[in-house]
Amino acid sequence: MKTQYKTEEELVEKAISVLLKELGPVETSRFMTLPQKNRIESVRRHKEWQKSLDKNEFFKDIFKA
Repeated sequence: MKTQYKTEEELVEKAISVLLKELGPVETSRFMTLPQKNRIESVRRHKEWQKSLDKNEFFKDIFKA
């Protein structure tokens, strides 16, 4: 069976309709205007994770028998 996807316009229209039905106009408006949280660029995030990493503990955890 072939899946038929909605166009972007249909998808947005349906999503807003559902939000309005479930949340009402005020909460839908609040949701639509929520600020986007800035994501840390992935390489920088990985380097920050590595700073706190104990290599020996990490390997012991990965390669435990």
